[in-house]
Amino acid sequence: MVTKNIDAIIREQLNYTLKETNFSNLGELYRGKVRDNYTKKDKRIIIATDRLSAFDRVITTIPFKGQMLNQVSSFWFEKTKGIVKNHIIDIPDPNVAVVHQCKTVPVEVVIRGYLTGSMWRDYNKGKPTSGIMPPKGMKKNQKFDEIVITPSTKAESGHDIYLSKEEILKREMVEKDIYEEMEEAAFKLFKFGEKYCEQNGLILVDTKYEFGLKEGELMVIDEIHTQDSSRFWILDTYKEKFEKGDSPDILDKEIFRGWLMDTYPEIFPDIKPDEDIPPISENIKIELAKRYMSSYEKITGLEFKAEVSDVRKRIYESLKEANYL
Repeated sequence: MVTKNIDAIIREQLNYTLKETNFSNLGELYRGKVRDNYTKKDKRIIIATDRLSAFDRVITTIPFKGQMLNQVSSFWFEKTKGIVKNHIIDIPDPNVAVVHQCKTVPVEVVIRGYLTGSMWRDYNKGKPTSGIMPPKGMKKNQKFDEIVITPSTKAESGHDIYLSKEEILKREMVEKDIYEEMEEAAFKLFKFGEKYCEQNGLILVDTKYEFGLKEGELMVIDEIHTQDSSRFWILDTYKEKFEKGDSPDILDKEIFRGWLMDTYPEIFPDIKPDEDIPPISENIKIELAKRYMSSYEKITGLEFKAEVSDVRKRIYESLKEANYL
């Protein structure tokens, strides 16, 4: 479990958070919202930084986040490799994944088990999401009778755009058979994740999957069932809180989205691509790091050992030892 002095450890690690990397010898660099990607020939080396994104903007850095994100994702990739093929080749460092270089499909498959987040905000405005309008009279955080799939575009910057399956196929963003294979794979992954999380006292509320093609073969890429790509609620308290109209107990970064909207309502959730990021308090960073740790431990059943260290230096040494540098 989380140790007694964890607040002090996290606070000290604020001085060593990994904002970005610059390992020119690794290959061609592409910097995503939270990951630095280095491509060389048929391999890609992905370094999970401590950057935190919300509302499609990089907002700040959170201690240990990159390590936890990569380790949780690696955990799920290992668990699900027999269900859907994934791009993992090697994990040479807690923050690093070496993967197959794939052609990214420009569509994300978003799966939802509950009416919450952006779909709830759309629903409140009478606006469908990906062409889907939930039944009248639903409440915030209510469970759907059946899983809902709301695909969106894969935006390099700015807000992703939710599109219906019909619109995606009409625009020829992806071939019909490939898209249907993606939906089937996403459904299988979500059902597995849902059941696994339930055994550990969690609800996998919703998540997104990204896919790529390697020599025509579909693979799940990027990340899977992490605190960045998914929402997690505490199972035992969900029903009582929902019936009272209270917010569920959450272990993902939704608390941070809420903090941003409460603290800076004039900026969030509709922050513009070029708008300055306002100051972020240390307390919310520490709280969020602890929630990431709690969800890491609940998901994996493993203790997260938080140690103050120079993350960039450790990554360099790991890559060198594994002959990637």
